[in-house]
Amino acid sequence: MIVRTIAGLALVFLLLQLVRPKLTNPPATADFEAPADVKEILRKACYACHSNETRLSWFDEIVPAYQLVASDVKRGRMVLNFSELGAQPKARRNAVLFEAVSQIQMGAMPLSRYTRLHPEAVVTPGELAALRDYILPVPPARPTAQLDIEAADAQYRQWIAGASTSHPVQAAPNGIAFLPGYKNWRAISSTDRTDTNTLKMILANDVAIRAIAEHKINPWPNGTVFAKVSWMRQPDENGGIRTGKFEQVAFMIKNSEKYASTAGWGWAQWMGAELKPFGIDANFARECVACHLPLRKNDYVFTAPIAAARGPA
Repeated sequence: MIVRTIAGLALVFLLLQLVRPKLTNPPATADFEAPADVKEILRKACYACHSNETRLSWFDEIVPAYQLVASDVKRGRMVLNFSELGAQPKARRNAVLFEAVSQIQMGAMPLSRYTRLHPEAVVTPGELAALRDYILPVPPARPTAQLDIEAADAQYRQWIAGASTSHPVQAAPNGIAFLPGYKNWRAISSTDRTDTNTLKMILANDVAIRAIAEHKINPWPNGTVFAKVSWMRQPDENGGIRTGKFEQVAFMIKNSEKYASTAGWGWAQWMGAELKPFGIDANFARECVACHLPLRKNDYVFTAPIAAARGPA
């Protein structure tokens, strides 16, 4: 009886090996170019799932592990594919690489279940520092021209006065309406993006501020709304950095039922002073979800509220 059971299990195991999703390595159409040391780090830590140069260990070839690996590679290539990244505009490449390094720094990437079996993919503190130095070089502080400063100041005064939203703002392609009240929300974090030459401020509505004060941010409660506001960086004559021209504002709106198909969040973005909605159709939100997917254990949120925001609302 025991022999038959073992033989049956062995037969099932062998039959399972035939259930193999297709996983190919197409030719690299526009491989990402970088200094040799940076490229070596990315190859060992990222290329297995984020390129067309996937190399599987012998144990990755065994079903059911193979099915999980194939799914991870397919999803990984959709989010970031280094074999095609070289074809993207420089600004887009910089933004993608910044998010990739941010996820490594936060421990979201490489996936822990992957590094447990592939310890060579772990990014060391020294390697992370090398990636940050490459992605975020310190730019020369050239003072901004006075005309540019005056133009940015005039735009900012309009922004504060609400003049830029005095005309109807078109809703996002997924139906989310613009939220002009975000200008009165509290700041919970900020980033200085030297890679895209922008300064970003993360603002949160009252629901989010209350959740921060009560330490209930994973998951964030329904009704939470974040606004990521972006301006161009403007160096001054003293070497300081100030906000310049308004670039865009993006929203994340938490409603686990209404936005169940997009990870429980509504996504929307408006570009430039004219507040032009981003995206051709509602499918643009899939790109947002894909970017935030590695942070699913953090309710898809990159922002860690600064300590000062953790006090009473």
